[in-house]
Amino acid sequence: MNSCFIILAGGESKRFNSNIPKPYHLYKGKSLILHSLDKAENYSKFSKIVLVINKKHKSYIKKLKTKNIKIVIGGKTRAESAYNALQSIKSYNIKNVLIHDAARPNFSLKLLDRLHKDLKLNDCVIPAIQTSDSVKQKNSNTVTNLKRENIYLIQTPQAFNYKKLYSLQNNRDDEITDDANLFVRAGIKIKIIKGEINNNKITINSDIKINKQIKYGLGFDIHRLVPNKKLYLGGIKIPSSIGTLGHSDGDPVLHAVIDSILGACGLGDIGEKFSDKNKRFKNIRSTILLRKIIELINNKGFSINNIDINIITQKPKIQKYKKDIVNCIAKICKILPSQVNIKGKTTEKLGLIGKEKAIACEVITSVAKYD
Repeated sequence: MNSCFIILAGGESKRFNSNIPKPYHLYKGKSLILHSLDKAENYSKFSKIVLVINKKHKSYIKKLKTKNIKIVIGGKTRAESAYNALQSIKSYNIKNVLIHDAARPNFSLKLLDRLHKDLKLNDCVIPAIQTSDSVKQKNSNTVTNLKRENIYLIQTPQAFNYKKLYSLQNNRDDEITDDANLFVRAGIKIKIIKGEINNNKITINSDIKINKQIKYGLGFDIHRLVPNKKLYLGGIKIPSSIGTLGHSDGDPVLHAVIDSILGACGLGDIGEKFSDKNKRFKNIRSTILLRKIIELINNKGFSINNIDINIITQKPKIQKYKKDIVNCIAKICKILPSQVNIKGKTTEKLGLIGKEKAIACEVITSVAKYD
């Protein structure tokens, strides 16, 4: 299915009241906007992902180092931003488009499946929940009781036939608060499906303050240095005449990172998850192992706060590789580079490490588990 997922993050975030624009504020361990981007990237039915940003926020989006995402500058209103996004994909032969507000990070992939399914027979499908509260309408001094059975609280993502939605864009104005309004105005039937209680919208700063437990884990690893082996540190291949001996690629940094994460989450150790007796892990890149661990802890409700790393080696000197290692680890762990700290240490030429016969690494990781 030729579908596009559009994320709207072009607003001013005035009600959020923060020095950091709302889409880039940390939420459950990573930038709010990354929750929607990660889900879209992990969903197999999207052939294109478009992110609409405020032109004032270009520096923030650069720090996230997004790839394979089409960046579009938003307009003065939500309706203009949606139009800019739809206009930007006009040449891609898109059949269906889902439009989502970046302020809703908690939607599920199951909701995306249900939206796609109902698009087969409808041109507009929107998720909604019915209110359980009594509802009244006030006009001047007149108060009218409304039937709560007829009141729906509309959510995003909303799903559309691209051509039908695009053809209605000429009627957009400042009163359009969601894209389904265009179909309502035109008298075109829309399909309402059951939304998700947890798919709440973050509007003000207090919405983002949630209960969390902070836990810590310690990791340590050491590998012998031998000729005719590659040297990987923190996922980066380091030019060297000698490399680390190990069942996998022998990366002591990522092995220590993995152990520290598992320790913080109470999930055992690297040997239990990736045994050196298992041929499947022979010569495997440790970046693959770390990705598996991040997927595991995310599924259990954990996310990483920060990682502090000591790389203990006489040679090579770590300074020139620190930035690449930080970026590599941050990307795999789905956190910002500022949440990863690396320090290079030596043993003043003492012991096996000082004689350049081994490299060691110790790591402390802080994780959060959210209620």
